[in-house]
Amino acid sequence: MLRSAIAATMIVAVVLLSTPGIAVAAEGDTAKPGSYAAQKVVYHNNGRGPDSTKYFKALLRNLRNHVEAVGANGIDIKVVNHGDGVGLLQSAMFDADLAKAVDDLKAKGVQFLVCQNTLDERKIDPATLYGLTAGDIVPSGIAELIKWQQAGYYYVHP
Repeated sequence: MLRSAIAATMIVAVVLLSTPGIAVAAEGDTAKPGSYAAQKVVYHNNGRGPDSTKYFKALLRNLRNHVEAVGANGIDIKVVNHGDGVGLLQSAMFDADLAKAVDDLKAKGVQFLVCQNTLDERKIDPATLYGLTAGDIVPSGIAELIKWQQAGYYYVHP
């Protein structure tokens, strides 16, 4: 009986340790940068209606916390912005706190992508979006989310 319990525990440990994206800490350990396995994540930002400022601040806080927990060298994050989510980069043009948060995340490798369909449908000039470059514009936000999931990125929609 004891032998089978030990064998079962060992099998679980081998499965956990060999599963990509799962890190196992010793009892009592707290998460430290680098204590997680490398992660590839695509965040979905479609805002929360006309006044999404509170949501944007929470999203940026989630992103910051995620990068800090895993470590900038162990994480690859894409943020796909479409629909009302494009308002994040519009708001950052005149909100210094949002702009700083975006800059800090970009400095740690987070990439902010913007849907061309949204820009076209809403007649948004890309020059009115904070820190946007031509390489940050993707043809379709939804297709981009699927593309990254097919490439093995985990999907997060906070």
